[in-house]
Amino acid sequence: MKLVLTTPVRQSVTQVWAGFDRQLFNRLAPPFPPVEVVRFDGCLKGDVVHLRLNFILFKQDWISDIIDQQTVPNQGMTAQPDEIFFVDQGTRLPFFLRYWQHRHRLVRDPKTGGTLIIDDINFRTPSRLTDYLFYPLMWLQFAYRKPIYRRVFK
Repeated sequence: MKLVLTTPVRQSVTQVWAGFDRQLFNRLAPPFPPVEVVRFDGCLKGDVVHLRLNFILFKQDWISDIIDQQTVPNQGMTAQPDEIFFVDQGTRLPFFLRYWQHRHRLVRDPKTGGTLIIDDINFRTPSRLTDYLFYPLMWLQFAYRKPIYRRVFK
């Protein structure tokens, strides 16, 4: 399943990129399930993010590797890059996921001078039916981030 959410913010691409750190990561954690950050190396290729999801009766590990990170230079007259992105891919996933790839895109908005934060996600669950059942839950988990992004990058 593919899920894409876009959040416009007022800061430049480089300012937003500088804010993609452990503190932001902690703020983006949804209320359920509670998340313990076991390891957070960062957002560069080769980094690892290890989360432990607490479902009250049991816990599940979610480990993702950052498999790509790039800066796309500006094709116009400004010093700001057109885009900075990184990709995390799940290597150990909770029981309800079979595949996870999340491209975090920070795209320069030429109309406002701000940034479009784009969560571009591909995921699979054990079956096509559960893909469709999980889609609204995944959408809610990432829509939860939108006001946080706006508040942090105002």
